[in-house]
Amino acid sequence: MSIPLVIDTDTAQDDCVALLVGLLDPDAELRAITMVAGNVGFAQQVRNAHLTLAMAGRLGEVPIHLGCRRPLVREWVSAENVHGDGSGGLRLADADDVEVSDEHAVDALIRLAAEAPGELRIVCIGPLTNIATALVKDPDFVRNVGSLWIMGGSNNGRGNITAAAEYNFYVDPEAAKAVFAAGFDITVVPWDPLTLRDAVFSRERLAELATIGTPLARFFTRIVGTTLAFDESVGIPGSTHPDSLTAAVLLHPELVLASAPYAVDVETGSELTRGYSAMSWGVHGLEPNARVIERIDPEAFFAYIGGLLRSEVQPSRAVDGI
Repeated sequence: MSIPLVIDTDTAQDDCVALLVGLLDPDAELRAITMVAGNVGFAQQVRNAHLTLAMAGRLGEVPIHLGCRRPLVREWVSAENVHGDGSGGLRLADADDVEVSDEHAVDALIRLAAEAPGELRIVCIGPLTNIATALVKDPDFVRNVGSLWIMGGSNNGRGNITAAAEYNFYVDPEAAKAVFAAGFDITVVPWDPLTLRDAVFSRERLAELATIGTPLARFFTRIVGTTLAFDESVGIPGSTHPDSLTAAVLLHPELVLASAPYAVDVETGSELTRGYSAMSWGVHGLEPNARVIERIDPEAFFAYIGGLLRSEVQPSRAVDGI
């Protein structure tokens, strides 16, 4: 039986791979893509989502809903120094023809959760602005959502935008704090140590994926190139894939080797530690509010991504460079 889900995304690089998971995995029923301000300029994020739908042969089948274009109370902070345009320079031949829904992402999230109370899973791979706005707008939203699968924070580890903070929580810490306090059923895929240990693809592994030779494999190789160069420049030995991992562990819990309940809170008051995720592991007398993934099977995850890229789907429209 397929799992109903929405992917809430700031589409760039591995977000595109996460969308491929939702679009191509037979266990997924992707009902919508909702856009939130994050990695790159908002219009570029929308183009990247549109491009990914086309590459998966699903253009016109899954609606794109435009959401919050800035954090709740702060100015937007870009990650374009990491991602470039987020798509490795790829573009649809008719890139200006981007199809989006008239329904705002927050309204779509509220509606989709209400239509199937307790069933909908939301994969949150950008800042949590849309989710926080939905819980303020609709008091039933928390109860109606089946679960949130959040890529964000670090489990008592280092950040990737500051020494303390992972990007998604840093960009909108107030939203993250509100979401963790709201009572959702939450699973967290953190940046450190999980991603840095178990979801990094070395150049050798990326070369292996490139030999697959399908349009999807060529797409993957192009979109990870910019981020690979940045990751290597900061000492990470390959490209990082926390977003696609978040979607994958939702659909395939067998990938998870260890997880535990934690009390998760997010720092909003200090500029030094803005966006820091404090994850208490049970010795501080705090009530757990999330399950945090501690270890996954990296070989099985790599094989899973390779399987997706072997899909013999043809793009819905021509893509320049593929």
